[in-house]
Amino acid sequence: MARLLTDIRPLKESADFRRLWIGSTVSQLGQQMTAVTVSIQVYALTHSTFSVGLVGLSALVPLVVFGLYGGAMADVIDRRTLALASSGGLWLLSMVLVAQSELHWNQVWLLYTVVAVQSACFAVNNPARSAIIPRLIRPELLPAANTLSQAAFNLGFTAGPLLGAVVIAWQGFGAAYLVDVITFTAALYALFRLPPVPPTGLVRRAGLRSVLEGFTFLRSAPALLATFVADILAMVFAQPRALFPAVAGAFFAGGVKTVGLLQAAPAIGALIGVLFSGWVSRVRRQGVAIVAAITVYAAAVGLFGLSRTIWLGVALLALSGAADMVSSAYRNTVLQSAAPDAMRGRLQGVFIVVVAGGPRLGDFVAGTTASLSTPTIALLGGAGVCIVGLLILLAWNKPFRRYDSQVRALR
Repeated sequence: MARLLTDIRPLKESADFRRLWIGSTVSQLGQQMTAVTVSIQVYALTHSTFSVGLVGLSALVPLVVFGLYGGAMADVIDRRTLALASSGGLWLLSMVLVAQSELHWNQVWLLYTVVAVQSACFAVNNPARSAIIPRLIRPELLPAANTLSQAAFNLGFTAGPLLGAVVIAWQGFGAAYLVDVITFTAALYALFRLPPVPPTGLVRRAGLRSVLEGFTFLRSAPALLATFVADILAMVFAQPRALFPAVAGAFFAGGVKTVGLLQAAPAIGALIGVLFSGWVSRVRRQGVAIVAAITVYAAAVGLFGLSRTIWLGVALLALSGAADMVSSAYRNTVLQSAAPDAMRGRLQGVFIVVVAGGPRLGDFVAGTTASLSTPTIALLGGAGVCIVGLLILLAWNKPFRRYDSQVRALR
C-alpha cells in the first residue's frame, strides 16, 4: 500500500524543495481566490459577461510574450533572484487590488491592467521556479516532485475559488484580495530561504536571439518536442470545458450548479490521482507513459460525450483529470531531464506558452465544432483525433518511444 500512495521522498530528502512546495501550495490558494474575485468584481461593476471574458484576454498576451522572454531571463539571471523579484511584483499587485477595493476606485480598466501585469510577472516567475527544481533533488525523484507540484496546483484550483466565494460573501472583495497577500508571503519566504541558483553554461543577454536558441534546441531534441506535440493534441482536440454550459442542460438537465460541478470534477480527479501516485516514480519509459495517460484522458472525454447521468459524467471527467495529472508530471520530468540546465529556463517559457495557449485554442475548436454539429460529435470526434495523433506520434518518434529520464537519451 505504501508503494501505491503518494511518493513524498522529495519532501523528506530536500528541505529546500519542501519549503518551495509548501510556499507554492499556500500561495496557490490565494492566487486562485484572486482569480475568481477579479471576475466577480468585474461582473459586479459591468454586469457584462463580455467584460468578464476580457479578463482572460488581458492575461493571455503578456503570458505568451513574457513566458518566452522570462524563460530567456532564467537562463541569464540567478533563478532565485529572478523568482524573488517577480514574486515581489505579484505580492505588490495583490496589495493594489486590496487598495482599489477598500478605497472604492471601481475602475474596470485598473483591474484589467493589474491582471495583465500579474500575468507578465507570473510568466517570468514560473519558468524560474520550475528550472530551480532539478537543482534541488535527485534526478530519479523528478516524477514524484512534479506529481507533488500538480497536487499543489489542483488543490488551489479546486479550493481557491470556493474559499474566495465564501470570503467575498462574508467580508467583500478586499478581504479576498487580502488573503492572497497573506498567503503569498509564504512563497516569498520559501524563495528567500533558497540558496543562490545561478544558471550554468555560457551567459548571454536575454533577448530574441536567446529565445530562438531555445526553439533551435527544441527542434534538435525529438523526445522533448514530442511532449509539446502530445500536449497540444490533448488540449486543442480533447479539451471539453467550453462545452460544459451547453452539456449541463442538454445532457443532464441541470443549470449553473451543474456547470460548477463539471468544472471542478477534473481537478478533484487529479487530487485523488495524486493520493495514489506512488507508482509514478517507478515508470522508466516516460514517452510511452505520456501517450498512455493522454489516451486515457481523451477516451474519458469521449465517453463523457455519451454520458447522460450526471454522476457518470462527473466520474469520467474526474478520470480525465487524474490522467492529465499523470501526463503533466511526466511531461515536466522529460523537460527537466532532457534539457541542459543552460536551456531549462527558455524551454520552461515555451512550456508556459503551450500550456496557456493550447486550452484557449481548444475552447475555440470545441465550441466551433459543436456549433456546426452537436456537443456529442465534438467530444467524440476530438477525442478520436487526439488518440490517433498520439499513436502516430509514438510510432513515428523513436526517441520519444524509448525515452528514459534516468538515461537522459535525447536521440
